Amino acid sequence: MLKKILVCSVVSMFVLGGAVISSMANADKGAAEIKMVGSKSAKPKPAVFPHAKHQEAFKCEECHHGMADGKKVAYTEGMDLKGKKCEGCHNSEYEALAGKKMGKLKLDTIKGAGHGNCLACHKKMAKEDASLKERKIDKCAACHPKKKK
Repeated sequence: MLKKILVCSVVSMFVLGGAVISSMANADKGAAEIKMVGSKSAKPKPAVFPHAKHQEAFKCEECHHGMADGKKVAYTEGMDLKGKKCEGCHNSEYEALAGKKMGKLKLDTIKGAGHGNCLACHKKMAKEDASLKERKIDKCAACHPKKKK
């Protein structure tokens, strides 16, 4: 009897462990592609961000962050970002970012945040990797593709 209980317990632990691992693997990691519209003007074209492609190459904390007491805090595993788009904070109505800049870029705009984080990374990577330079990831069209006719 004790042997049956022990075997059942071990099997249950494996099944439960597999279910937990499976649910973690299937966790919602956000949209595969995100369209970022900085303003209502026609130029530049909205940025198209291949989120899933970036997830394959980078850790979440390399791009994502949170805010606490009006200051940027590093992303930590499990931080709730669900439904929190960059535009949620990077806008002129969010007082904690009023007047804050990264170089010449205003961080209270999605354009400033995107160019500050994304473009800076693209330029750095293109400088380090000739194949990425050839693909022109450091140029406007990498994120702001022209409409196909």
